Amino acid sequence: MPVHPTAIVEEGSQVASDAIVGPWCRVSSKAVIASGVELKSNVIVEGRTEIGPRTVIYPFAVIGGPPQHLGYRGEDTALKIGADCVIREHSTANLGTPAGRGRTVIGDRCYLMTGAHVAHDCIVGAGVIFANNATLGGHVVVEEGVFLGGLCAIHQNCRIGAYAFIGGCAAVTTDVIPYGSATGNHAVLASLNIVGMKRRGMPRAAIHDLRGVYRTLFSDEGSFQERIDAAAARYAHSKEAMRVIQFIREDTRRPLMAPPRKSWRVGENSE
Repeated sequence: MPVHPTAIVEEGSQVASDAIVGPWCRVSSKAVIASGVELKSNVIVEGRTEIGPRTVIYPFAVIGGPPQHLGYRGEDTALKIGADCVIREHSTANLGTPAGRGRTVIGDRCYLMTGAHVAHDCIVGAGVIFANNATLGGHVVVEEGVFLGGLCAIHQNCRIGAYAFIGGCAAVTTDVIPYGSATGNHAVLASLNIVGMKRRGMPRAAIHDLRGVYRTLFSDEGSFQERIDAAAARYAHSKEAMRVIQFIREDTRRPLMAPPRKSWRVGENSE
């Protein structure tokens, strides 16, 4: 086990034989570190933290620290980080809370740039990119493929739908639909994330259907519930479009982000 002599690996931890624990790192007795993981130097891994294969963590990151929650009393909660992630300098990811999910989860192939923060009980899907100092409050759900711009802040209990784009410095206090593009302070739904969809090779027909869903949902005709039903009927053939509809129909603790000057809740009129 290539552990630097200045590192502290507590008894009881499970560290793969080929994992690298660099200078001045500290690894908790409850940590599980998989094959190919590299802790560069000065990395702190606390609590019941599981780090997936080939993940690389850079100096001064604190992984598995206690949740920043006044009700936390040292309970044995968890953090799970997936495979092939990159976590850059000074990033933080906290354990879950007993009152929440009991664990925080970061999916495979996520990239956390300098100073990113994942709070307690968050669920982050695969392939999410956090630009510098992007911040998640507690209980946030970020689905796969999302890009979080630098210095953005996501309010607790928000949901960010798959492949959405959150602009730099955006303050997000509402749910963002899959494939949406949110900008501003407070953020509003500016458009669809067309650039991101094209970069990922999404078929033109799927993008066309998503444009149609967007226009239908945020038009001025009828109630929002009527527009949801109309969009679901017209675009039932499109898995991408139906993902947006399903996201809106799910129970949530936050309202839905909409284009400027409009606030939408299921069942409300458009005024």
